[in-house]
Amino acid sequence: MNETVAVDPRQAAETSFIDRIRDSQFPCVGAKSALANERIRFVHARDLTSAWNDLEIHDALLEWADGDYADQDFRSLVVIFEAPRDLSETEFEQAMWERLQSLADKDAWRGQKLDADVGADATKPDFSLSFGGEAFFVVGLHPNASRPARRFSRPILVFNLHAQFEWLRAEGRYERMRETILERDRQLAGDINPMLARHGEESEARQYSGRAVDEDWKAPFKDPRA
Repeated sequence: MNETVAVDPRQAAETSFIDRIRDSQFPCVGAKSALANERIRFVHARDLTSAWNDLEIHDALLEWADGDYADQDFRSLVVIFEAPRDLSETEFEQAMWERLQSLADKDAWRGQKLDADVGADATKPDFSLSFGGEAFFVVGLHPNASRPARRFSRPILVFNLHAQFEWLRAEGRYERMRETILERDRQLAGDINPMLARHGEESEARQYSGRAVDEDWKAPFKDPRA
């Protein structure tokens, strides 16, 4: 008789995410670098629309912010939510900002300072999220994303240290990497993502969910320390 091997759903989700990054068509070379250097950490959560795991996620963000980043490798904290898997783009965006607001509220409640190198006003071009005194850029993925690169079988929030982009600028590599990602995304989707912009040109909050938003769109977010 053949024995049935139980599959750990969390491990299966991580493997699926890793396979997605390894796919030759996946456009983000930064994510590929983080994977190659074993700089991806996973956190699992129940429901994107629930605060059930927010403290656990915030603990991981504080640990991530307090790490030793002298090597300046790309690294990502990947939060995989089990549900829901049927959200529209607008619904995903709303739930994502509810989680980010909750995490920012907890950061303030725990006495964490804002990263002095970025702004806390989500309407301003210098905006970035701040946890544990470090700025973070967020990438949202979910099953119903309109951009192919943002599609995944479960809702996911990827937290990237903003300092990574500054390191790239300092080394003169930022523009080259950005153009590479834009071209790879164009090949995958058929057009260039209209939401992508350089930090300092417009609020990066417009990019987080992956949805194409209008010019007058404003993030439903207010950092209590702003």
